[in-house]
Amino acid sequence: MQKSEFTAEEDLMIQREFEALLDDYAHTPHRQKVELITHAFNFAYKAHYGVRRLSGEPYIMHPLAVARICVRDIGLGSTSICSALLHDVVEDTDYTEQDIAGLFGEKIAQIVGGLTKISGGVFGDQASEQAENFRKLLLTISEDIRVVLIKIADRLHNMRTLGSQPKDKQYKIAGETQYIYAPLAHRLGLFPIKTELEDLSFKYEHPETWQEIHDKLEMIKQTKLESYEVFCKPIRERLESMGYKFTLKARIKSVYSIWKKMMSKQCAFEDVYDIMAVRIIFTPSESMSEKDQCWMIYSAITEIYRPHPERIRDWISTPKANGYEALHVTVMGKNGEWVEVQIRTDRMNEIAEHGYAAHWKYKTGESDDSELDKWLEDIKDILAHPDKDAMEFLGTFKLNLFAHEVFVFTPKGEIKTMPQGSTALDFAFLLHSKIGEHCIGAKVNHTLVPLSYELKGGDQIEVLTSNSQHPQKEWLKFVTTAKAKKGLNQFFMREERKYIKHGERLVNDAIAMDKELAANKDQALARLLTYYAMTKPEELYAEVGQGAIRLDNFHDIVFPKRGWKSYIPFIGKSDKPVEVQAPKEEPKEQKEEEAPKPQEKKKEPHAIVLTDENLGKEYILSNCCHPIPGDEVLGYKDASGQMFIHKVDCPEAALLKTSYGKRLYSATWNTHRVQSFVEAIELKGIDKFGVFIKVMQTMTQDFHINMRAINVSSEDGIFKGTMEIYVYDRSELDALLKAVSKIENIKEVKRVNID
Repeated sequence: MQKSEFTAEEDLMIQREFEALLDDYAHTPHRQKVELITHAFNFAYKAHYGVRRLSGEPYIMHPLAVARICVRDIGLGSTSICSALLHDVVEDTDYTEQDIAGLFGEKIAQIVGGLTKISGGVFGDQASEQAENFRKLLLTISEDIRVVLIKIADRLHNMRTLGSQPKDKQYKIAGETQYIYAPLAHRLGLFPIKTELEDLSFKYEHPETWQEIHDKLEMIKQTKLESYEVFCKPIRERLESMGYKFTLKARIKSVYSIWKKMMSKQCAFEDVYDIMAVRIIFTPSESMSEKDQCWMIYSAITEIYRPHPERIRDWISTPKANGYEALHVTVMGKNGEWVEVQIRTDRMNEIAEHGYAAHWKYKTGESDDSELDKWLEDIKDILAHPDKDAMEFLGTFKLNLFAHEVFVFTPKGEIKTMPQGSTALDFAFLLHSKIGEHCIGAKVNHTLVPLSYELKGGDQIEVLTSNSQHPQKEWLKFVTTAKAKKGLNQFFMREERKYIKHGERLVNDAIAMDKELAANKDQALARLLTYYAMTKPEELYAEVGQGAIRLDNFHDIVFPKRGWKSYIPFIGKSDKPVEVQAPKEEPKEQKEEEAPKPQEKKKEPHAIVLTDENLGKEYILSNCCHPIPGDEVLGYKDASGQMFIHKVDCPEAALLKTSYGKRLYSATWNTHRVQSFVEAIELKGIDKFGVFIKVMQTMTQDFHINMRAINVSSEDGIFKGTMEIYVYDRSELDALLKAVSKIENIKEVKRVNID
């Protein structure tokens, strides 16, 4: 960070931002503690005085911005505002957590301490250490949720100012935000923040695509708003006649949401029909339940406009797991466009905007056991016994950040919320880990189904168990919930510990019975590990304990006869005999004075240029996503120093961005159509005579494309084809796809991954 005196203009800017914070705070229902907040601001101002961010602005503007997000966008009070103002003091200055406790109290110090533990991101250079810190942070969900909420606010402001960071840092921070912070914000009900985090992540990962969709959205926004006014006029008149006090709002989809819809539906921007939605927020009458009044408004709207029968979402009878409540209906407007209408009360809207903070405000008592409360209990259970591997831990946690749920019923009619994609086995583990371990199948709607059956909304499910049943490794392939994966892994770990203990006893007994082995126990164990290509004794013990390795030839393995080759069966590893030779004599150690001097590492800028000369030599194009010149890409240097090139949106790159940020490099192309690359495209269309001939002519005659493989099939008048072709770069591929899409009877053409 830079450091220099603040100018008079900067001091004035800081003061205005603080006054804006106090103004935001004054418009909340919280008990006003202006003196405490002013004390925290003055303390933070002095602690950060003269320090600047990479953008050059005074550093104190960051905690001020975080505090404003906390009060304005999340609805938090004085304790959170003070903690946000002080959240970087312990990390960046000489002040300690004890200093904060002495000046501001234990609670604020505890929150600041929790925020300090995960400074710098979820994962840093030491991934396992950072995972443990992140686990500690998330444990505060059950103790003080404000730590997590302030951290999300901190990440939002960092994303808003990400432009001042170098490209490789942008990839790391944006990837981490997309992977964990946006889903976490969604699960805690912070929908506006979740939307902005996703949109900003997308902006920095795909700047050109973001700009293209943004520009198209700006072009049609005015037209959409005009049609919104026409659409809302009869609704407004009807609600006024019903005597409601209400607000009508237009909601325009974010750039990221539009792109996501384009990708999932494989359609163009112009074909995304639900770019605009209408939100009705009303003050309910006390004489009737909120639910009944929402359905009355629904009835009034569907008298004006025809509803889509498959697009009604009742989140009032069964709220989402993050506390969201609303009634959604999609209706046909007068101009022939579908428009989604969202119906909410004032209370529902505050929960939708402020999430967890508003959820607690409206809790009615101890018996209020919402889906959000249940989810928080599940998180607490998962975090109590985290995976040892950092990435497995994060993956397990992320499994519980589902955006969509299905509602199923027990045989007694009790409703259960499950993540979309859950199986019968997931449901068994939801009930109890022992039920999951002994599950042999299930009855869904009184019909027998396998463990892998995917649950659908409204299913009534009865789990079948047997004491003789035990988990199998392949079960991990079709469970999706964190609780089920955790339960299975814990069972396998318990079983492995049994095998290890049994195997260790057998190995020790075998060594003790052989005098020559017993006299050289450590050497014997080391040679056994070398022979079986293992690094840890526990691996050997587990194989022996399961009977995969026999003990009757241990002596010959450890002390093979010199001068001849001994062939010993490698039981449990291979059916072929393995050649065993006497161990080679270890080379003598180099004399100290002859030891080569370590070379100083050259500092490398985190930016690379991909050329025709270095592709395939210095830089390897990853097989997982097959990037070609013109794709938005990044570089990743593995532990051996080899640089691999990934597409920015490659799933594997998403994991790399969250865990190995310092090994990422921004990458640009500088190729000149010297070498071609294999790409796959998929076509679908009406199976008319000659249509595929036109496709071939376009490729060979118009574009001079060479082909490696073609696979075409037809069914019920529809054909589907996959072609592997050679192209020079992305621009050539895009031009080809555009030309093929214009051929008559071609309905869809897209780039797909090569298997």
